[in-house]
Formats: sequence, structure tokens, C-alpha cells
Amino acid sequence: MTDDSRFILDPATADLHGDNERLREAGPLVPVTAEGVRAWAATDYATLMTVLTHPDMSRELHHWADRHTLPPGTAIDRIVTDTSMLNAEGERHRRLRMPLTAAFSQRRLNGLRPRIEELTARLIDRLAELPADAPVDLRLEFAYPLPREVISELIGIPAAHQDDLHRLSDAIAQVGGLEDSPALRRELRELLDEIIEERRGTPGEDLITDLFELHEKDGGRLSEDELFATIELLFIAGHVTTVNLITNAIRVLLSEPDQLELLRSGRCPYSAAVEETLRWDSPIAYFPMRYAVRDVEIDGVRLRGGEPVLACFASAGRDPGQYEQADVFDITRPQVTHLAFGHGPHFCLGAPLARLEGEIALRALFGAFPAMKPVALPDELPPLDTLLGNSTRTMPVILGPRAR
Repeated sequence: MTDDSRFILDPATADLHGDNERLREAGPLVPVTAEGVRAWAATDYATLMTVLTHPDMSRELHHWADRHTLPPGTAIDRIVTDTSMLNAEGERHRRLRMPLTAAFSQRRLNGLRPRIEELTARLIDRLAELPADAPVDLRLEFAYPLPREVISELIGIPAAHQDDLHRLSDAIAQVGGLEDSPALRRELRELLDEIIEERRGTPGEDLITDLFELHEKDGGRLSEDELFATIELLFIAGHVTTVNLITNAIRVLLSEPDQLELLRSGRCPYSAAVEETLRWDSPIAYFPMRYAVRDVEIDGVRLRGGEPVLACFASAGRDPGQYEQADVFDITRPQVTHLAFGHGPHFCLGAPLARLEGEIALRALFGAFPAMKPVALPDELPPLDTLLGNSTRTMPVILGPRAR
């Protein structure tokens, strides 16, 4: 804590959950500095729920009184200036979100399941071809390519562009050798714009086609800028957080053999491991911003109109005021709610898809490699260098022989 009693949030912290414990001890709403931005942090479950649903809290940037002080090129800058449904409210949010609901419907997911299983099986076969006694990075070789391939197909990314697009999204997911940067983000946007223009004349069974049809037949329901921003959001948000979910689940299950045995024996479903991972080790650490539309009091703290609030999702998942033995990973705990996908009108559209991918991936991986073991202890793995994501840059394991 600095002299002005503000916590400095370190994007590269090696102890995210320790940082969050100290934040919760400081109160439900804590003054912080994140990437040079002064904000409040909603640290516990109940407070975060209030911030996510309060009618006097908004995601619309114009409510932020000090938005002119935002340092350019940061993770916060990329999120809060996004022009898609991410930062829309009210009727505009409903207008932008409505066209996407069918894409993530249960019917569409049921149709996707066989394809997700096929892609997973292909990745397992590729892993089985590697030396059984040599380290392999499961974040790079398994947790990342599965959701990337799924979202590419769902959106309708042409095969000719997938290598270039994947090279750029590698950096966003923090795999491979490229580093995320403003220049890389511009290159990604230019490539997505090129893909969208090419797809105008080649309709298919995918999201880009669905959005084009809406844009053209419904009196411009989506403007050109909104169309591009929506597709960019879906591609990035549609796979990066799922990479973290699968990586985090692999990491904790390999360090908790009793929990893993409950899954392998069939006494607990793999869906329980997905939900407990989402609670205990949220794929998102902190997410910007909600702004006070007017002066408002939340949990005894007076927010002035225009002040920003950071959502602490990973902290809320380990709030001892909400969960018994909150720090313990336990897939047998009674079903509990969590906020890993948000809440209210901005609840993550892709939550059912992420859950499905996580369940399929974990069942296939741990069924295929019963002798798999980690190369390093969980706290020895390098963390992501980002304020937003919560995971590790690598997940090295020794696979061992494939099950017969």
C-alpha cells in the first residue's frame, strides 16, 4: 500500500490470490491503482454482485469523469474503449447482443459437441505421438488450440487466414514467442477487417454470415463499426478465457490427486471440476470498469459520480464470507454460484460453450494419460503478465504412456 493508501495492482504478480486476500481484508471497496489508473476495487462476492447489477453503475465510458487521464495502449485502455456490446447499456446493449444469442443457444451447442469432441480427439492423438517421458506444455499444445479452433469455426474464419490469425492470437493468449502490444492489436484488427470484407460475398453457416444478414436486411441494425467490433470481441473473448480455464483446471487437478481420482472413478462429473475451477481460480483476475452514474453508497463506501470500479472476479471466488473453506479446491462441495462469467445483462454469452469445451477437454485428457504428472509445482509456474487474465504462461507435464 502506498502513502495515499492505494494498493498498486501488479499485472505480473506471482501471488494473485495472496494479493486478493489482502484486498478483501482492506474492505469491500478498496482504492487501487491499476496500470496508472486510480479506481475502486470490488473485492468480495456481495459487493461485486452489487456493482454488477446496481442501476447507478454503468459500463458506458462517457460516465468516467477522468477518462482523459487513461494511459494509452494498456489492457484497461483496450477494454474500456471497446465499441462492441461489451460497454453498451440499455437498449443499445440489447440491440447488439440479441443477434448473438442464437449462436450460443443450446441447439447450436448440441450441434457443436461432436465437432468439439473430434477436435479434442485429434489433439490427444497429436499429444500421444510425442515422447511419453519428455516435458510437453499443455497450455500451448492442448488448452489453447482447442478453443481457438472452435471459435474460428463458429465465427467462420477462412482457412487461408487462420495461420496468420492464430499467430496474432497466440500473443493475446500468451503462448508462443510473440508479445502482446498495441502494434500487434492493430495488425489483428486489420486482418479481421480483411477477413470480414472477404466474407461479404461468401455466406456460410457461421456468425459472420448471421451478422451480415442482420446488418443488411434490418435497416442497419448493426452499424459497420459495430459489426467489426462485435466480430473482433467474439474472436478474442471467445477463446482466450477458455484457455485459462482449461490450463487452471489441469494445474490444480494434477496437484490434487484425491480430487482427480473422484473424476476418473466416475464418482464426480467433470462438470464439477469445471465449476470449481471457475470459482477457485477464475480465468479473469480483474475486469474494468463500472462507473458511478451519480453519487452512490455501496457497502458503506461513498462513490462520487464518475468514479470507476474494477471488478475483482478472482477475489470474489475465494471470499470466505460467501464460501465455506473458500481457499480449498473441492469438487464435492454442494453446488454453489460464482461470478466467473459475470452477472446480469452482461453475463458472458459464451459461458455454455466454455463449460462444454472444458468438460470435454478434461475428460479426454485425463482419460488418455492416466500416469500424467506435472513438471513443476503450481507456484513455480510463471504467471500471465496481464491485469485481466489469471493463469500461467506454461503448463509443462510428463504425459506418460497413453491408456490402452
